[in-house]
Amino acid sequence: MSDAMRTLQGAVVTALETHLALATVIGGVFDGPGQRAVYPYVSIGDGSVADWSCKLVKGREIALMLTVWDDGEDAVRLQDIMESVEEAVAALPRDLPGWRIASNIFLRARIVRDADGPWAGMVDHRIRMMEV
Repeated sequence: MSDAMRTLQGAVVTALETHLALATVIGGVFDGPGQRAVYPYVSIGDGSVADWSCKLVKGREIALMLTVWDDGEDAVRLQDIMESVEEAVAALPRDLPGWRIASNIFLRARIVRDADGPWAGMVDHRIRMMEV
């Protein structure tokens, strides 16, 4: 994992755990599948990191993939949580340790469900960062 990804992931965890609408609803934020997690919860996917450097500055483009897991009867609560996740990521501070967020773009959200399992709501962002 790159330094930019580690830095961003730490900022995202903090943003999700301190977001007022999420803090009282989610059972936690996990790096990957939440073992023994209480529904609903958020997991941070592997994502991908690409070079986004310019002549003088190191840059990274990060595909941030967050999944909200919920075992509700329908997707109403899941949709509300996904909206709050999107808000929390959009409100990330621009200045992070060693990096500055140049752009933070919401890409897509989608919901899927296995007939025998929980709902999964994916929220994807593209975040471009420059090393400072």
